[in-house]
Amino acid sequence: MIDLGISKMALIGAVALIVIGPEKLPKVARTVGALLGKAQRYVADVKAEVSRSMELDELKKMRETVEGAARDVENSIQTQASDFEKSWSDATDAALEPQAPQYKHPNKNWRLKQGAMPQWYKARAGVRTRAQSGAARVARFRPPRVR
Repeated sequence: MIDLGISKMALIGAVALIVIGPEKLPKVARTVGALLGKAQRYVADVKAEVSRSMELDELKKMRETVEGAARDVENSIQTQASDFEKSWSDATDAALEPQAPQYKHPNKNWRLKQGAMPQWYKARAGVRTRAQSGAARVARFRPPRVR
């Protein structure tokens, strides 16, 4: 750009004062200032547009990379799903063959085991042997009346 120092600005101002005259110089200075402001706004708009277009290009590239990665993940999932389906079908075909009997827990009849506990142990351990309603339980443990 043009290198304007203080000395060059003073020289331009002196020449403008001589050529234009002192009456018209303020009006010309305002016009020149307005034109410079418009030029600066135009340059700023162009810079903003260029930066927006560069960001848009970057976003498009990023979108393409993300879409490519998504396609790769989708393809890998589909291949793994097909492998899983293949192994599942093999396993279900093998399941149609005769199997060993299922495991049966030896303590299945827990009622017999509960009945084998002696009454004195139940009373000592606090195991309830008879069902009582809430009102009957309160009445049972209520202190006796004193007359």
